[in-house]
Amino acid sequence: MDETHKIKNLLFGIFLLLLFGAIYFARDMLLPIALGILVSLTLSPIVRGLRRLGIPEVISASLLIFGATLICGVGIYALSGPASDIIERAPEVGTELRRKFGFLLDSLAAVQDASDEMENITNGGNSAPEVAIQQPGLLTFAAGGVASFLSLGFVGLILALFILSSGNLFYLKLVKALPSFSDKKLAVKTVRAVEHKLSHYLLTIVLINIGLGVCISVALHAVGFPQAVVWGVAASLLNFIPFVGAMFGFLAIGAYSIIVFETLTSGLIAPVVYLSLTSIEAQFITPALLGRRLELNTVSVFLAVIIWSWLWSIPGALMAVPLLVVTKVICDNVAPLKAFGDFLGPGRNQILSNPK
Repeated sequence: MDETHKIKNLLFGIFLLLLFGAIYFARDMLLPIALGILVSLTLSPIVRGLRRLGIPEVISASLLIFGATLICGVGIYALSGPASDIIERAPEVGTELRRKFGFLLDSLAAVQDASDEMENITNGGNSAPEVAIQQPGLLTFAAGGVASFLSLGFVGLILALFILSSGNLFYLKLVKALPSFSDKKLAVKTVRAVEHKLSHYLLTIVLINIGLGVCISVALHAVGFPQAVVWGVAASLLNFIPFVGAMFGFLAIGAYSIIVFETLTSGLIAPVVYLSLTSIEAQFITPALLGRRLELNTVSVFLAVIIWSWLWSIPGALMAVPLLVVTKVICDNVAPLKAFGDFLGPGRNQILSNPK
């Protein structure tokens, strides 16, 4: 019996390795599919509600998808000019940081020189010639990544449009494919629960992040920070990434603030404002609006962000929590998976209403 149990565990481990490998190498195909399914699950309650008002699924789905795409396209076009100005000033950040924190850099340089000298003495004064390999620029790499993400996102939205336009077709096929009435009932219950949880979470987070972006834009403009609207939009988008999003935004605004303001004291105002607003959102606003609806523990959310970031980079980080919500709901409704669902859930005194 123990031998059989070991074989099952070994086979399960092999299956997980093969699954992660397949998800990693097939990400260009799986990413738009996952995005399309998540978007369709989020918008299904809205489309179904409009159907009750007499609006066909094709019309409501088209209005939602193309309306959201149009708004995003107009926003990207309107912000492209100010954003390009910020990107053009990016090389100044390093120069200004070296100027204002030169005393720290000089100390680090002295330590590095001493380390290199000791290494030369150890090697008998012979040092191998260094070969410099030219890497593509950061901006070129970022532009390529954004273009790839937008193209995959567009494919995912088209898939979501087809799924939403089909109405209850896939639900009927799912029910028809299951053998027993109890399985059919469980499948419908699980899908409805996934739709409800995911739709409530994502729509609430979207509204919260939009409000946060507006507040940050107004606050940065009040302290004289240039391109405040662009930074507000960036803060809103970064806040979709749990844990690291707000931290990265704080560091980026702090670094850019140093080259904008003359003194170090005045340069700290903008990042402090950003940190204060994101902390208020994370500790008070989101928990108050989501309440106990999103019951996930911090460890599971953090692991999900790490794993999906490794598998699918930034898109994976953005989709980590929605995928975790779907997994949690499925585990809660399927008896053999309830143990894993309990692992994803909070402890007795820990409710994670805000996975940031």
